[in-house]
Amino acid sequence: MWVLWAVLAIVVGFAGWVRLAPLNSEVWHVDPMVAESPGSRGWLVRPEAGDAAWPVWALPPEDVLGTLDKVALGEPRTRRIAGDVGAGRITYVTRSRLWGFPDYTTVQVIPGAAGATLALHARARFGQSDVGVNRARVERWRDALGQALPAPEAG
Repeated sequence: MWVLWAVLAIVVGFAGWVRLAPLNSEVWHVDPMVAESPGSRGWLVRPEAGDAAWPVWALPPEDVLGTLDKVALGEPRTRRIAGDVGAGRITYVTRSRLWGFPDYTTVQVIPGAAGATLALHARARFGQSDVGVNRARVERWRDALGQALPAPEAG
């Protein structure tokens, strides 16, 4: 019976550690344009990345980022931890449903002559792989943004 209690204590301790680990927003609120690729722990999208890049919307940068901010905050278990629309860069933490594993997504608006696009850096804090959840979340955000904004400029 003591083994069962020991295992339960380990599970509860692990869950508490994952949920209560200190969050240093300065570590996670980084420029996606110069960030290193997270590899299997996330997804990085930059304008120069070709097919992976997001479209350019013929809108002011603050409109594009402001709309994405609403989309991101509509995602379950997601909150803003650094930045704002006026700064042009926002970092969010999204926690998994069961264990509360934190994933961090930094979104930066990239203004240009034709409008604005976004660079995103989504990555897991714990583990060796995010099993695709960061890319799936970012793609949901892209799809929702596409529904909320006028059609992007053909490029």
